[in-house]
Amino acid sequence: MALRNRPRPAHAVDVLLVNPPAPDGSIWIRSQHRVGRRSRENMVWPQVSLAQLAALLHPTYSVKIVDAIAERMSWSEFAKLLDRFAPNYYLTQVTAPTLENDMYGTFLAKSRGARTIAFGTHVTPVPRETMRAFPSLDYVLYGEPDLTLRDLIDHLEGKVTERPPNIQRLFARHDSDFAPRSRDPADLSDVKGLVWRRNGEIVINPPRPFIVDLDDLPLPLHELLPWQHYRMPMLKGPFTFIVPSRGCPAGCVFCIKHVSYQFTVRTRSPENVLQELWQLKKLGLNNVHMYADLFTVDRQQVMGICRLMIEQNIGLKWTCNSRVDFVDEELLCLMARAGCHLIAWGIESGSEEILKRARKGTNPAKAAQALTWARRAGIKNWGYFIIGLPGETEATIRQTIEFAKKLPLDIALFHIAAPYPGTPFFFEVLQNGWFRPGTRWEQVDMDKETVLDYPDLPAERLEYWQKRAFREWALRPGPMWTFLKMLVTEPAMWRNALNVAAQHLAWLTGRE
Repeated sequence: MALRNRPRPAHAVDVLLVNPPAPDGSIWIRSQHRVGRRSRENMVWPQVSLAQLAALLHPTYSVKIVDAIAERMSWSEFAKLLDRFAPNYYLTQVTAPTLENDMYGTFLAKSRGARTIAFGTHVTPVPRETMRAFPSLDYVLYGEPDLTLRDLIDHLEGKVTERPPNIQRLFARHDSDFAPRSRDPADLSDVKGLVWRRNGEIVINPPRPFIVDLDDLPLPLHELLPWQHYRMPMLKGPFTFIVPSRGCPAGCVFCIKHVSYQFTVRTRSPENVLQELWQLKKLGLNNVHMYADLFTVDRQQVMGICRLMIEQNIGLKWTCNSRVDFVDEELLCLMARAGCHLIAWGIESGSEEILKRARKGTNPAKAAQALTWARRAGIKNWGYFIIGLPGETEATIRQTIEFAKKLPLDIALFHIAAPYPGTPFFFEVLQNGWFRPGTRWEQVDMDKETVLDYPDLPAERLEYWQKRAFREWALRPGPMWTFLKMLVTEPAMWRNALNVAAQHLAWLTGRE
Protein backbone atom coordinates (compact mmCIF):
# COMPACT_ATOMS: atom_id res chain seq x y z
CA MET A 1 0.00 0.00 0.00
CA ALA A 2 1.52 3.32 -1.07
CA LEU A 3 1.49 6.44 1.08
CA ARG A 4 -2.15 7.24 1.56
CA ASN A 5 -3.74 9.94 -0.53
CA ARG A 6 -5.12 12.26 2.10
CA PRO A 7 -4.66 15.94 2.89
CA ARG A 8 -1.23 16.36 4.42
CA PRO A 9 -0.15 19.25 6.67
CA ALA A 10 2.97 21.19 5.79
CA HIS A 11 5.10 19.41 8.42
CA ALA A 12 3.90 15.90 7.58
CA VAL A 13 6.48 13.08 7.66
CA ASP A 14 6.55 9.54 6.39
CA VAL A 15 7.89 7.98 9.59
CA LEU A 16 7.69 9.30 13.16
CA LEU A 17 10.07 7.56 15.57
CA VAL A 18 8.85 8.06 19.12
CA ASN A 19 9.89 7.88 22.75
CA PRO A 20 6.41 8.61 24.18
CA PRO A 21 5.57 10.60 27.31
CA ALA A 22 5.80 9.03 30.74
CA PRO A 23 2.56 8.12 32.50
CA ASP A 24 3.22 10.63 35.28
CA GLY A 25 5.47 13.24 33.67
CA SER A 26 8.66 11.93 35.30
CA ILE A 27 11.87 10.75 33.65
CA TRP A 28 11.44 7.20 32.32
CA ILE A 29 13.95 4.92 30.67
CA ARG A 30 13.21 3.02 27.48
CA SER A 31 16.08 1.41 25.65
CA GLN A 32 17.27 -1.72 23.88
CA HIS A 33 19.76 -2.46 26.65
CA ARG A 34 17.72 -1.54 29.70
CA VAL A 35 14.11 -1.83 30.76
CA GLY A 36 11.36 0.69 31.23
CA ARG A 37 11.53 2.28 34.64
CA ARG A 38 11.82 5.65 36.27
CA SER A 39 15.34 7.02 36.43
CA ARG A 40 16.50 7.15 40.04
CA GLU A 41 19.67 8.79 38.76
CA ASN A 42 17.58 11.62 37.23
CA MET A 43 19.38 10.80 34.00
CA VAL A 44 17.71 11.46 30.64
CA TRP A 45 18.58 8.53 28.36
CA PRO A 46 19.46 9.47 24.75
CA GLN A 47 17.34 7.65 22.18
CA VAL A 48 20.22 6.66 19.91
CA SER A 49 18.41 3.51 18.80
CA LEU A 50 15.78 5.76 17.18
CA ALA A 51 18.53 7.83 15.53
CA GLN A 52 20.07 4.62 14.15
CA LEU A 53 16.74 3.44 12.73
CA ALA A 54 16.09 6.87 11.24
CA ALA A 55 19.45 6.72 9.43
CA LEU A 56 18.36 3.50 7.70
CA LEU A 57 15.23 5.20 6.35
CA HIS A 58 16.67 8.58 5.36
CA PRO A 59 16.66 10.03 2.70
CA THR A 60 14.22 7.69 0.92
CA TYR A 61 11.61 8.55 3.54
CA SER A 62 11.11 11.75 5.52
CA VAL A 63 11.69 11.05 9.20
CA LYS A 64 11.24 12.84 12.51
CA ILE A 65 12.22 11.80 16.06
CA VAL A 66 10.10 12.86 19.02
CA ASP A 67 11.66 12.25 22.42
CA ALA A 68 8.84 13.24 24.74
CA ILE A 69 10.77 12.20 27.85
CA ALA A 70 13.72 14.50 27.13
CA GLU A 71 11.41 17.40 26.35
CA ARG A 72 9.13 16.69 29.33
CA MET A 73 6.13 16.54 27.05
CA SER A 74 2.60 15.86 28.29
CA TRP A 75 0.21 13.56 26.48
CA SER A 76 -1.90 16.52 25.31
CA GLU A 77 1.18 18.18 23.82
CA PHE A 78 2.17 14.88 22.24
CA ALA A 79 -1.26 14.51 20.62
CA LYS A 80 -0.87 17.94 19.04
CA LEU A 81 2.49 16.85 17.58
CA LEU A 82 0.83 13.83 16.02
CA ASP A 83 -1.65 16.17 14.34
CA ARG A 84 1.19 18.38 13.15
CA PHE A 85 3.40 15.65 11.70
CA ALA A 86 0.57 13.33 10.55
CA PRO A 87 2.92 10.35 10.14
CA ASN A 88 2.13 7.51 7.79
CA TYR A 89 4.13 5.21 10.08
CA TYR A 90 4.52 5.46 13.84
CA LEU A 91 7.43 3.55 15.45
CA THR A 92 7.81 3.16 19.21
CA GLN A 93 9.93 1.18 21.64
CA VAL A 94 8.12 -0.99 24.18
CA THR A 95 9.19 -2.34 27.57
CA ALA A 96 7.22 -4.40 30.09
CA PRO A 97 6.70 -1.74 32.79
CA THR A 98 5.61 0.89 30.22
CA LEU A 99 3.52 -1.40 27.99
CA GLU A 100 0.05 0.09 28.45
CA ASN A 101 1.44 3.61 28.38
CA ASP A 102 3.34 2.88 25.14
CA MET A 103 0.29 1.29 23.57
CA TYR A 104 -1.72 4.43 24.31
CA GLY A 105 0.64 6.18 21.91
CA THR A 106 -0.12 3.63 19.20
CA PHE A 107 -3.84 4.18 19.81
CA LEU A 108 -3.47 7.95 19.31
CA ALA A 109 -1.38 7.44 16.16
CA LYS A 110 -3.66 4.82 14.63
CA SER A 111 -6.72 6.98 15.25
CA ARG A 112 -5.01 9.58 13.07
CA GLY A 113 -4.42 7.17 10.20
CA ALA A 114 -0.87 5.97 10.92
CA ARG A 115 0.33 2.39 10.71
CA THR A 116 1.84 1.50 14.07
CA ILE A 117 5.08 -0.42 14.65
CA ALA A 118 6.74 -1.55 17.89
CA PHE A 119 10.13 -3.00 18.79
CA GLY A 120 12.00 -3.63 22.02
CA THR A 121 12.62 -5.95 24.93
CA HIS A 122 8.96 -6.67 25.67
CA VAL A 123 7.52 -7.35 22.23
CA THR A 124 10.43 -9.56 21.16
CA PRO A 125 9.69 -12.42 23.63
CA VAL A 126 5.88 -12.02 23.62
CA PRO A 127 4.88 -10.56 20.21
CA ARG A 128 1.70 -12.57 19.70
CA GLU A 129 0.38 -11.84 23.19
CA THR A 130 1.10 -8.12 22.79
CA MET A 131 -0.65 -7.82 19.44
CA ARG A 132 -3.62 -9.86 20.64
CA ALA A 133 -4.10 -7.54 23.63
CA PHE A 134 -3.61 -4.29 21.72
CA PRO A 135 -5.45 -4.07 18.38
CA SER A 136 -4.00 -0.59 17.80
CA LEU A 137 -0.62 -2.22 17.14
CA ASP A 138 -0.17 -3.24 13.49
CA TYR A 139 3.38 -4.64 13.40
CA VAL A 140 6.08 -5.94 15.75
CA LEU A 141 9.78 -6.04 14.85
CA TYR A 142 11.22 -8.85 16.93
CA GLY A 143 14.93 -9.41 17.49
CA GLU A 144 17.32 -6.91 15.91
CA PRO A 145 14.96 -4.31 14.38
CA ASP A 146 17.13 -2.35 11.94
CA LEU A 147 16.78 -4.19 8.64
CA THR A 148 13.28 -5.43 9.47
CA LEU A 149 12.01 -1.85 9.75
CA ARG A 150 13.48 -0.84 6.39
CA ASP A 151 12.27 -4.05 4.77
CA LEU A 152 8.73 -3.60 6.11
CA ILE A 153 8.30 -0.03 4.91
CA ASP A 154 9.89 -0.78 1.54
CA HIS A 155 7.39 -3.62 1.09
CA LEU A 156 4.41 -1.51 2.11
CA GLU A 157 5.52 1.32 -0.20
CA GLY A 158 6.37 -0.96 -3.11
CA LYS A 159 10.01 0.22 -3.10
CA VAL A 160 11.87 -3.04 -2.53
CA THR A 161 13.30 -2.95 -6.05
CA GLU A 162 14.07 0.77 -5.82
CA ARG A 163 16.45 0.67 -2.88
CA PRO A 164 19.54 2.90 -3.13
CA PRO A 165 22.87 1.10 -3.63
CA ASN A 166 24.00 1.33 0.00
CA ILE A 167 20.77 -0.25 1.26
CA GLN A 168 20.91 -2.94 -1.45
CA ARG A 169 24.44 -3.84 -0.34
CA LEU A 170 23.36 -3.95 3.30
CA PHE A 171 20.59 -6.45 2.58
CA ALA A 172 22.77 -8.48 0.22
CA ARG A 173 25.57 -8.82 2.79
CA HIS A 174 23.41 -9.63 5.78
CA ASP A 175 20.53 -11.61 4.34
CA SER A 176 21.44 -14.02 1.55
CA ASP A 177 17.75 -14.61 0.85
CA PHE A 178 16.82 -10.93 0.69
CA ALA A 179 15.20 -10.90 -2.77
CA PRO A 180 11.39 -10.76 -2.43
CA ARG A 181 9.27 -13.57 -3.83
CA SER A 182 6.16 -11.38 -4.04
CA ARG A 183 5.64 -7.75 -5.04
CA ASP A 184 2.19 -7.58 -3.50
CA PRO A 185 2.44 -4.92 -0.73
CA ALA A 186 -0.30 -6.74 1.18
CA ASP A 187 1.80 -9.92 1.40
CA LEU A 188 4.47 -9.42 4.06
CA SER A 189 5.51 -13.06 4.37
CA ASP A 190 8.96 -12.21 2.92
CA VAL A 191 9.81 -9.75 5.71
CA LYS A 192 11.92 -11.66 8.23
CA GLY A 193 11.71 -10.68 11.88
CA LEU A 194 8.16 -9.34 11.47
CA VAL A 195 4.93 -10.09 13.30
CA TRP A 196 1.80 -8.85 11.47
CA ARG A 197 -1.90 -9.37 10.95
CA ARG A 198 -3.23 -11.25 7.90
CA ASN A 199 -7.02 -11.31 7.65
CA GLY A 200 -7.28 -11.07 11.43
CA GLU A 201 -4.69 -13.79 12.06
CA ILE A 202 -1.44 -12.89 13.84
CA VAL A 203 1.46 -14.16 11.74
CA ILE A 204 5.04 -14.59 13.02
CA ASN A 205 7.52 -14.62 10.14
CA PRO A 206 10.88 -16.44 10.33
CA PRO A 207 13.60 -14.62 12.31
CA ARG A 208 16.03 -12.27 10.62
CA PRO A 209 19.78 -12.99 10.79
CA PHE A 210 21.83 -10.59 12.87
CA ILE A 211 23.86 -7.89 11.16
CA VAL A 212 27.35 -9.36 11.12
CA ASP A 213 29.37 -6.23 10.34
CA LEU A 214 28.06 -3.21 12.26
CA ASP A 215 30.33 -0.92 10.21
CA ASP A 216 27.89 -1.45 7.32
CA LEU A 217 25.19 0.51 9.14
CA PRO A 218 24.92 4.25 8.44
CA LEU A 219 25.90 6.45 11.37
CA PRO A 220 22.97 7.43 13.60
CA LEU A 221 21.30 10.78 12.83
CA HIS A 222 22.20 12.36 16.16
CA GLU A 223 21.19 15.76 14.83
CA LEU A 224 17.54 14.65 14.93
CA LEU A 225 17.69 14.05 18.68
CA PRO A 226 17.06 16.79 21.28
CA TRP A 227 20.57 16.24 22.58
CA GLN A 228 20.63 19.60 24.38
CA HIS A 229 18.18 18.06 26.87
CA TYR A 230 20.21 14.94 27.61
CA ARG A 231 21.70 15.20 31.08
CA MET A 232 23.59 12.92 33.45
CA PRO A 233 24.53 13.55 37.10
CA MET A 234 28.14 14.64 37.60
CA LEU A 235 28.46 15.89 34.00
CA LYS A 236 28.56 19.53 32.92
CA GLY A 237 26.47 20.11 29.85
CA PRO A 238 24.69 17.69 27.52
CA PHE A 239 25.86 14.20 26.65
CA THR A 240 24.76 11.38 24.39
CA PHE A 241 25.31 7.69 23.68
CA ILE A 242 27.19 5.86 20.99
CA VAL A 243 26.87 2.09 20.54
CA PRO A 244 30.32 0.56 19.80
CA SER A 245 29.13 -3.07 19.98
CA ARG A 246 26.11 -5.29 20.35
CA GLY A 247 25.77 -8.39 22.48
CA CYS A 248 27.37 -9.93 25.56
CA PRO A 249 28.75 -13.47 26.00
CA ALA A 250 27.90 -13.71 29.71
CA GLY A 251 25.04 -15.89 30.91
CA CYS A 252 23.41 -13.83 33.69
CA VAL A 253 19.91 -15.27 34.18
CA PHE A 254 18.31 -11.88 34.90
CA CYS A 255 19.77 -9.96 31.95
CA ILE A 256 17.34 -8.71 29.32
CA LYS A 257 20.09 -7.95 26.80
CA HIS A 258 19.98 -11.51 25.49
CA VAL A 259 16.29 -11.22 24.58
CA SER A 260 17.11 -9.10 21.51
CA TYR A 261 20.69 -10.14 20.69
CA GLN A 262 20.94 -13.60 22.29
CA PHE A 263 24.64 -14.36 22.88
CA THR A 264 26.08 -12.92 19.70
CA VAL A 265 28.85 -10.35 20.01
CA ARG A 266 29.53 -7.90 17.20
CA THR A 267 31.85 -4.92 17.42
CA ARG A 268 32.44 -1.88 15.26
CA SER A 269 35.93 -1.02 14.09
CA PRO A 270 37.77 1.67 16.09
CA GLU A 271 37.90 3.82 12.93
CA ASN A 272 34.13 3.63 12.52
CA VAL A 273 33.58 4.56 16.18
CA LEU A 274 35.91 7.55 15.84
CA GLN A 275 33.99 8.72 12.80
CA GLU A 276 30.85 8.92 14.91
CA LEU A 277 32.68 10.57 17.81
CA TRP A 278 33.90 13.34 15.50
CA GLN A 279 30.34 13.75 14.25
CA LEU A 280 29.25 14.37 17.84
CA LYS A 281 32.17 16.70 18.48
CA LYS A 282 31.13 18.85 15.50
CA LEU A 283 27.59 19.05 16.88
CA GLY A 284 29.02 20.54 20.06
CA LEU A 285 28.87 17.47 22.30
CA ASN A 286 31.88 16.87 24.55
CA ASN A 287 30.48 14.15 26.81
CA VAL A 288 29.74 10.64 25.58
CA HIS A 289 28.60 7.39 27.15
CA MET A 290 29.80 4.24 25.39
CA TYR A 291 26.43 2.53 25.48
CA ALA A 292 27.01 -1.18 24.92
CA ASP A 293 25.76 -4.44 26.35
CA LEU A 294 29.37 -4.81 27.50
CA PHE A 295 31.75 -2.07 26.38
CA THR A 296 34.93 -3.99 27.25
CA VAL A 297 33.79 -7.18 25.50
CA ASP A 298 36.64 -6.94 22.95
CA ARG A 299 39.88 -5.75 24.53
CA GLN A 300 41.60 -5.07 21.20
CA GLN A 301 38.71 -2.96 19.97
CA VAL A 302 38.69 -0.87 23.17
CA MET A 303 42.47 -0.43 23.01
CA GLY A 304 42.14 0.66 19.38
CA ILE A 305 39.42 3.20 20.18
CA CYS A 306 41.45 4.65 23.04
CA ARG A 307 44.64 4.93 20.99
CA LEU A 308 42.81 6.72 18.16
CA MET A 309 41.18 9.13 20.63
CA ILE A 310 44.60 9.96 22.03
CA GLU A 311 46.33 10.20 18.62
CA GLN A 312 43.58 12.38 17.14
CA ASN A 313 43.35 14.50 20.29
CA ILE A 314 39.57 14.48 20.13
CA GLY A 315 39.21 15.91 23.61
CA LEU A 316 36.04 14.09 24.67
CA LYS A 317 35.15 12.98 28.19
CA TRP A 318 33.40 9.65 28.29
CA THR A 319 31.88 6.98 30.48
CA CYS A 320 31.12 3.31 29.89
CA ASN A 321 29.98 0.08 31.51
CA SER A 322 31.92 -3.08 32.18
CA ARG A 323 31.97 -6.42 33.89
CA VAL A 324 34.62 -6.73 36.57
CA ASP A 325 36.21 -9.71 34.81
CA PHE A 326 36.64 -8.01 31.42
CA VAL A 327 39.28 -5.43 32.40
CA ASP A 328 42.91 -5.31 33.44
CA GLU A 329 45.11 -2.56 34.83
CA GLU A 330 46.79 -1.72 31.52
CA LEU A 331 43.44 -1.36 29.75
CA LEU A 332 41.96 0.86 32.47
CA CYS A 333 45.01 3.15 32.45
CA LEU A 334 44.73 3.59 28.67
CA MET A 335 40.99 4.25 28.98
CA ALA A 336 41.69 6.97 31.54
CA ARG A 337 44.29 8.58 29.26
CA ALA A 338 41.72 8.59 26.44
CA GLY A 339 39.19 10.51 28.54
CA CYS A 340 37.23 7.83 30.43
CA HIS A 341 36.32 9.23 33.84
CA LEU A 342 33.56 6.90 35.10
CA ILE A 343 32.66 3.22 34.73
CA ALA A 344 29.30 1.67 35.65
CA TRP A 345 29.92 -1.80 37.04
CA GLY A 346 27.33 -4.58 37.32
CA ILE A 347 28.44 -5.96 40.69
CA GLU A 348 25.02 -7.33 41.71
CA SER A 349 25.87 -9.12 44.99
CA GLY A 350 28.47 -9.59 47.68
CA SER A 351 27.52 -13.24 48.02
CA GLU A 352 29.47 -15.69 45.92
CA GLU A 353 26.62 -18.18 46.28
CA ILE A 354 24.08 -15.75 44.80
CA LEU A 355 26.42 -14.81 41.96
CA LYS A 356 26.91 -18.49 41.07
CA ARG A 357 23.18 -19.17 41.04
CA ALA A 358 22.59 -16.14 38.84
CA ARG A 359 25.35 -17.40 36.47
CA LYS A 360 27.12 -14.08 36.80
CA GLY A 361 30.52 -15.66 36.22
CA THR A 362 32.34 -13.34 38.61
CA ASN A 363 33.06 -13.19 42.33
CA PRO A 364 33.52 -10.46 44.96
CA ALA A 365 37.31 -10.68 44.80
CA LYS A 366 37.33 -9.83 41.08
CA ALA A 367 35.01 -6.89 41.73
CA ALA A 368 37.28 -5.50 44.44
CA GLN A 369 40.35 -5.86 42.20
CA ALA A 370 38.74 -4.23 39.13
CA LEU A 371 37.40 -1.24 41.08
CA THR A 372 40.77 -0.77 42.81
CA TRP A 373 42.53 -0.69 39.41
CA ALA A 374 39.99 1.83 38.11
CA ARG A 375 40.34 4.10 41.14
CA ARG A 376 44.12 3.93 40.82
CA ALA A 377 43.82 4.98 37.15
CA GLY A 378 41.73 8.01 38.16
CA ILE A 379 38.36 6.62 37.04
CA LYS A 380 35.24 6.99 39.19
CA ASN A 381 33.32 3.84 40.09
CA TRP A 382 29.54 3.60 39.81
CA GLY A 383 28.26 0.30 41.23
CA TYR A 384 24.94 -1.42 40.57
CA PHE A 385 23.63 -4.03 42.99
CA ILE A 386 20.56 -6.31 42.85
CA ILE A 387 18.47 -7.27 45.86
CA GLY A 388 16.33 -10.41 45.55
CA LEU A 389 17.97 -12.71 43.04
CA PRO A 390 17.06 -16.43 43.39
CA GLY A 391 18.38 -17.89 46.63
CA GLU A 392 18.58 -14.49 48.33
CA THR A 393 18.19 -14.35 52.11
CA GLU A 394 18.41 -11.51 54.56
CA ALA A 395 21.89 -12.78 55.44
CA THR A 396 23.10 -12.58 51.82
CA ILE A 397 21.60 -9.10 51.50
CA ARG A 398 23.64 -8.08 54.56
CA GLN A 399 26.72 -9.51 52.82
CA THR A 400 26.02 -7.31 49.79
CA ILE A 401 25.59 -4.17 51.89
CA GLU A 402 28.81 -4.77 53.83
CA PHE A 403 30.66 -5.58 50.61
CA ALA A 404 29.43 -2.38 48.96
CA LYS A 405 30.72 -0.35 51.90
CA LYS A 406 34.22 -1.79 51.46
CA LEU A 407 34.50 -1.10 47.73
CA PRO A 408 36.08 2.11 46.33
CA LEU A 409 32.71 3.33 45.01
CA ASP A 410 31.74 6.90 44.23
CA ILE A 411 28.08 6.00 43.68
CA ALA A 412 26.12 2.86 44.53
CA LEU A 413 22.56 2.02 43.49
CA PHE A 414 20.52 -0.93 44.72
CA HIS A 415 17.67 -2.32 42.61
CA ILE A 416 15.23 -5.11 43.34
CA ALA A 417 15.59 -8.02 40.92
CA ALA A 418 13.11 -7.88 38.04
CA PRO A 419 12.07 -11.06 36.18
CA TYR A 420 11.48 -9.61 32.73
CA PRO A 421 9.77 -11.73 30.04
CA GLY A 422 12.18 -13.77 27.95
CA THR A 423 14.89 -14.13 30.60
CA PRO A 424 15.68 -17.43 32.40
CA PHE A 425 14.87 -15.62 35.65
CA PHE A 426 11.33 -14.94 34.38
CA PHE A 427 10.68 -18.61 33.67
CA GLU A 428 12.12 -19.66 37.05
CA VAL A 429 9.84 -17.19 38.85
CA LEU A 430 6.85 -18.34 36.79
CA GLN A 431 7.55 -22.04 37.43
CA ASN A 432 7.94 -21.55 41.17
CA GLY A 433 4.99 -19.20 41.66
CA TRP A 434 7.13 -16.33 42.93
CA PHE A 435 5.15 -13.56 41.25
CA ARG A 436 3.42 -11.26 43.74
CA PRO A 437 -0.32 -12.04 43.67
CA GLY A 438 -2.50 -9.50 41.90
CA THR A 439 0.31 -7.30 40.59
CA ARG A 440 0.86 -6.08 37.05
CA TRP A 441 4.02 -4.61 35.55
CA GLU A 442 2.32 -1.30 34.72
CA GLN A 443 1.15 -0.81 38.30
CA VAL A 444 4.57 -1.30 39.88
CA ASP A 445 7.24 1.37 40.22
CA MET A 446 10.24 -0.86 39.55
CA ASP A 447 12.58 1.43 41.49
CA LYS A 448 10.64 1.13 44.76
CA GLU A 449 8.39 -1.89 44.47
CA THR A 450 8.62 -5.43 43.20
CA VAL A 451 6.58 -8.08 41.41
CA LEU A 452 8.46 -10.74 43.39
CA ASP A 453 7.13 -12.52 46.47
CA TYR A 454 9.40 -15.29 47.75
CA PRO A 455 8.10 -17.63 50.52
CA ASP A 456 10.94 -16.66 52.87
CA LEU A 457 11.51 -13.14 51.54
CA PRO A 458 8.17 -11.48 50.72
CA ALA A 459 7.81 -8.32 48.67
CA GLU A 460 7.61 -6.07 51.70
CA ARG A 461 10.96 -7.30 53.02
CA LEU A 462 12.64 -6.90 49.62
CA GLU A 463 11.43 -3.31 49.49
CA TYR A 464 12.59 -2.73 53.05
CA TRP A 465 16.07 -4.08 52.34
CA GLN A 466 16.41 -2.06 49.14
CA LYS A 467 15.81 1.16 51.08
CA ARG A 468 18.05 0.07 53.92
CA ALA A 469 20.89 -0.91 51.59
CA PHE A 470 21.06 2.51 49.97
CA ARG A 471 20.62 4.30 53.31
CA GLU A 472 23.44 2.36 54.96
CA TRP A 473 25.77 2.91 52.02
CA ALA A 474 25.01 6.58 51.39
CA LEU A 475 24.76 7.99 54.91
CA ARG A 476 28.45 7.57 55.66
CA PRO A 477 31.25 10.17 55.63
CA GLY A 478 32.79 8.96 52.32
CA PRO A 479 29.69 9.15 50.12
CA MET A 480 28.48 12.32 51.84
CA TRP A 481 31.83 13.95 51.07
CA THR A 482 31.51 12.89 47.40
CA PHE A 483 28.08 14.53 47.17
CA LEU A 484 29.42 17.68 48.85
CA LYS A 485 32.37 17.91 46.43
CA MET A 486 29.98 17.58 43.49
CA LEU A 487 27.94 20.49 44.77
CA VAL A 488 31.00 22.66 45.37
CA THR A 489 33.07 21.86 42.29
CA GLU A 490 30.25 21.50 39.77
CA PRO A 491 27.80 24.36 40.44
CA ALA A 492 26.02 23.74 37.15
CA MET A 493 24.85 20.45 38.62
CA TRP A 494 23.53 21.89 41.91
CA ARG A 495 19.87 21.86 40.97
CA ASN A 496 20.05 18.37 39.51
CA ALA A 497 22.03 16.94 42.43
CA LEU A 498 19.74 18.49 45.02
CA ASN A 499 16.73 17.17 43.15
CA VAL A 500 18.19 13.65 43.11
CA ALA A 501 19.06 13.89 46.81
CA ALA A 502 15.56 15.08 47.65
CA GLN A 503 14.02 12.23 45.67
CA HIS A 504 16.18 9.66 47.48
CA LEU A 505 15.42 11.19 50.88
CA ALA A 506 11.68 11.18 50.21
CA TRP A 507 11.89 7.61 48.95
CA LEU A 508 13.87 6.44 51.98
CA THR A 509 11.46 8.06 54.44
CA GLY A 510 8.33 6.99 52.56
CA ARG A 511 7.07 10.52 51.97
CA GLU A 512 6.68 10.47 48.22
